[in-house]
Amino acid sequence: MIPARRALVLGAVQGPTELLPVSSSAHIVLVPWLAGWEWGSIDPEVRKSFEVALHAGAAAALVVGQRELIAEELRELDLRGVTVLALSFLPAAVVGYGLERRIERHLGGPRATAFGLLVGAAAMIAGDARPQLRGRGEARAADGLALGVAQAAALAPGVSRNGITLAAARWRRFSRDQANLLSRTIALPIIVGATLLKGVRLGRRGVSPDLRRSMTIGVIASFASTLASQRLIELVERDRALWPYAAYRVGLAAVVLTKLRQ
Repeated sequence: MIPARRALVLGAVQGPTELLPVSSSAHIVLVPWLAGWEWGSIDPEVRKSFEVALHAGAAAALVVGQRELIAEELRELDLRGVTVLALSFLPAAVVGYGLERRIERHLGGPRATAFGLLVGAAAMIAGDARPQLRGRGEARAADGLALGVAQAAALAPGVSRNGITLAAARWRRFSRDQANLLSRTIALPIIVGATLLKGVRLGRRGVSPDLRRSMTIGVIASFASTLASQRLIELVERDRALWPYAAYRVGLAAVVLTKLRQ
């Protein structure tokens, strides 16, 4: 269903696009489409399950590569931090559980993905224009809810979980380095939750040996490419503006929309 070579390519793409706010989900949709693969004929739930598997591989690499930072965050976790995490998780969990299959059917194509890229780019530019007034340890329940709504919006391909949560944190006037930290901190729970949900659904349906092999290859490639791309995090964290990533997203969307008109 998903040839091993293509699973390897998509796993390699997942790493750098996961670490930069350019939407890994958009690239997983658009790379096969631009390359002329017969991707649209694959069951949408299988495609989404494969994408979630790639996210799981990337998350595992982040746990390994950022283990010291994660350990430090866990040591400092208090009731305030738990509240922020819970509120950042719940909206996306509710929307994902209830509407994920509809999103897969209606928003998984290149046109919808291109518009998702544009929406995410606009949100990043608007959010990054806000002043940097808040720092470490200042996130509260309202901030967690704002990040949770952003993560729910990121279920639409192209919007980008990383990009939209960065935009939400900057809109809440967090500094750029703290916005990045918040974005990464709230990512793991939702990725783990999505992986478990897809794992249960695939277990009920059954997984063919071919799909299991492709998913395994994709996860390994995603893990390796994410681990090898760890330095890209520093590019976003050095108090840098988000507009270059927004510009890239607009350019990619323009390529897609132009191709659709031909």
